[in-house]
Amino acid sequence: MRGVENKTVDGDETGMRLDRWFKLHYPGLGFGMLQKLLRSGQIRLNGGRAKSDSRVTPGQTVRIPPQITNLESQGGEQAKLKKPLTSNTIRDQHDIDVLKAMLLYEDKKVFVFNKPAGLAVQGGSGLNRHVDKMLESMRSQKGEKPRLVHRLDRETSGVLVVARTRGAAASLTKAFRNRTTEKTYWAICKGTPRKREGRISTYLVKERLEEGDKMRVGQHGERGADHAVTNYRVIETSGSVSWIEFKPITGRTHQLRVHAAHLGNPIIGDPKYFDIQNWELPGGIQKRLHLHARNIRIPHPDGGKIDISAPLPQHMTQTFNLLALNEADGELSEEDFR
Repeated sequence: MRGVENKTVDGDETGMRLDRWFKLHYPGLGFGMLQKLLRSGQIRLNGGRAKSDSRVTPGQTVRIPPQITNLESQGGEQAKLKKPLTSNTIRDQHDIDVLKAMLLYEDKKVFVFNKPAGLAVQGGSGLNRHVDKMLESMRSQKGEKPRLVHRLDRETSGVLVVARTRGAAASLTKAFRNRTTEKTYWAICKGTPRKREGRISTYLVKERLEEGDKMRVGQHGERGADHAVTNYRVIETSGSVSWIEFKPITGRTHQLRVHAAHLGNPIIGDPKYFDIQNWELPGGIQKRLHLHARNIRIPHPDGGKIDISAPLPQHMTQTFNLLALNEADGELSEEDFR
């Protein structure tokens, strides 16, 4: 039999309710037993009594009474703790292999993936396979599932940042919300903008159509209209298309795709926003969305910055080769971009 144990609250658990803290660390502990132990004072926080909605802070000590520490040794299906899933216990090894093949960077707090075009980030109507579901296979030893902190459209490839802990998710989400994150996208677009660099500032409104939701440019003050801002520059022009770099300042749904069309230079292969009739793709180019999240710079939860670039997807690599475009031409320093 094990006696009383004391656990220290981790930095990533700051602000967590005590009942949720117990659910994370002792998933087999029933709610009724937890409340009984709290009421009787057998569970204590920094030596004092606590309630289920008490908020924990890093460095605090949680007193774990024997009734909890001995759950695993008491026998009986109702008393046993469920062991958290780890990558070694997941049945579908395929998801782990796919995610590892996508991995660009990892540390204790963050994963960065190169999401392929065609793979959804989250589930939706008729979608059974998506990144969020696959992340179940990457649970930590504590049973904590990695968390999405931003999104990419299904057909957009490139850099996808995922938090490995609750605290990292809060930090990274804050960086996106406060716009301290810099995102760079590469696209192949029809034609060439009149100005080779500039800023697009519009209001975007979601429309519900029979064929699905679609964004459109709206008016300031219009119901549901959100301000959207994008910086862009033309890197190179080749025949009837241009290689354009987009840097979104805001993060609205389909923002870059709508803004490219608003310029008069829709992204080639875009089934929703490329509405120019009787325009033919240059020979050999696949009719797939040519939009790639090339780079992200984001503050790391522990300090410093993550600065990661993702290789082009196969269909865009093929296009670059056909048009004799050189990726190095797009790698300008931050000071070079206006």
